[in-house]
Amino acid sequence: MKKTWWKESVVYQIYPRSFQDSNGDGIGDLNGITSRLDYLKYLGVDVLWLSPVYQSPNDDNGYDISDYQDIMKEFGTMEDFDRLLAEAHSRGLKIIMDLVVNHTSDEHAWFMESRKSKDNPYRDYYIWRDPKEDGSAPNNWGSCFGGSAWKYDEETQMYFLHLFSPKQPDLNWRNPAVRQEVFTMMDWWCQKGIDGFRMDVISLISKTDELPDGVVGGSGYGDFGPYCTHGPHVHEYLKEMNEKVLSRYDLITVGETAGVTVEEAKKYAGEDAHELNMVFQFEHVEGDGKYRKWTDEKVSLKYLKETMSRWQTSLYGQAWNSLFWDNHDQPRAVSRFGDDRPAFREVSAKMLATCLHMMQGTPYIYQGEELGMTNYPFQSLDEFRDIESLNAYRDWVEQGTLSHEVFWPCLLRKSRDNARTPMQWDSSANGGFTEGTPWINVNPNCAVINAEAEMSDPNSVFHYYRRLLALRKQYEIIVYGKYELLLPEDDSLFVYTRTLGDQKLLVVCSFAEDSLPFEIPSEFADSQCLISNYDRNDRTGEVILKPYEAFVLKI
Repeated sequence: MKKTWWKESVVYQIYPRSFQDSNGDGIGDLNGITSRLDYLKYLGVDVLWLSPVYQSPNDDNGYDISDYQDIMKEFGTMEDFDRLLAEAHSRGLKIIMDLVVNHTSDEHAWFMESRKSKDNPYRDYYIWRDPKEDGSAPNNWGSCFGGSAWKYDEETQMYFLHLFSPKQPDLNWRNPAVRQEVFTMMDWWCQKGIDGFRMDVISLISKTDELPDGVVGGSGYGDFGPYCTHGPHVHEYLKEMNEKVLSRYDLITVGETAGVTVEEAKKYAGEDAHELNMVFQFEHVEGDGKYRKWTDEKVSLKYLKETMSRWQTSLYGQAWNSLFWDNHDQPRAVSRFGDDRPAFREVSAKMLATCLHMMQGTPYIYQGEELGMTNYPFQSLDEFRDIESLNAYRDWVEQGTLSHEVFWPCLLRKSRDNARTPMQWDSSANGGFTEGTPWINVNPNCAVINAEAEMSDPNSVFHYYRRLLALRKQYEIIVYGKYELLLPEDDSLFVYTRTLGDQKLLVVCSFAEDSLPFEIPSEFADSQCLISNYDRNDRTGEVILKPYEAFVLKI
């Protein structure tokens, strides 16, 4: 297995709108990020992934880009970005950009030209189709954000495809001019000195030649997945991207590839695939849906273990894993997979961190995860800001078949806004995020859960993360060791080993709120305890695990 810096790194995702406001307008910005670089360096991360900071009308919080080579005015200027990049590099921190090239904003210059006429030079930059004879959309596909995936444009009396919001028209990657525009833009950023890309919904860039109706689901619309996900030319396009841009720089690259299988992942991120370094797969965070993604139920531990272990073993020596519990599109990990009640929040947050960071792959920490931040206690719909959440309530409740009482708990548990509430820096007003009115409410538990308090407490979740990250740099086995799951049928314990040469780790994580017996394998009788979220002294025979206990033994 090839050893590289990005396999040995830990990535920290920043959602700029919610990280730190520096000018009092209630919106996080680039100068705010720069002001917190010392905090990130102290935590021990290596790479900062910035969610989109490009110019955008903000229909989807920056994932609708109107200019790839300018900075969103709310976030600052290109000079502010250059200073952030220089200050990060001076501290040994790398920065990766969020590359959103499946679609643009409908306010991007390319699309504004494209919609002017059928013979415009930019017409073929997007996917246009004639209406059916009755004037309806070209097919029955539904968008990811609800409603049809097609929008009718009066100017040329045709429909354009948008797999997400109507303000996010899909680019036509079949057009070589589109690909060259994207590659030129990427190269521009690389020459500026950035260190890599996280590629948004990159598995959707290639659509089939024919765009037939999809199987109709609960939304009443057809599924576009078979015709757009891992499409016929996606690997061809990414190899071309690698040849023309990525291979010319020493970068970290990760692709968001919803619906990816293990075998498909090897094509995207195989050791010699010449495409990407790694992919995000979502099986472990998509396995609990009742109404598509919406549910108020907790995922079963057996499912979680089977899924995560399959990726660990199947990619070993062939491709590289990315490891994450949450991100800007997922609810808070401790509320979802752990236990966010005050009595158990800290220990379960530490347990989840242990479980993930001892696996093979590059770990990703989402801002606030290192503090054990929780889901927000939403009381009314007007507190939400996320287009997906608002559209889902409209589709499932206002125009759908579910009552408010049935759907509301699902929205509370799974809304993306849970991850987007501001970073909790201290116990002051607005959690130290802003001196103005925040664009979305700050979680009221910032009085207790905040960076200032946790940095001063050696037993905090924050310092536990620091110890985990330090261990990763100290022990090569954590990065490169072979994984093996133990007790696959156990409903409460996630136990596995890592092996490298004559070294071996035992990782024990209890997902139960009750005490449980556990038999420590005899080979670990004289082991060293690398880390534990309780004081674990007895390491032989049967022990009683405390609620949400986690520890790592090494021989």
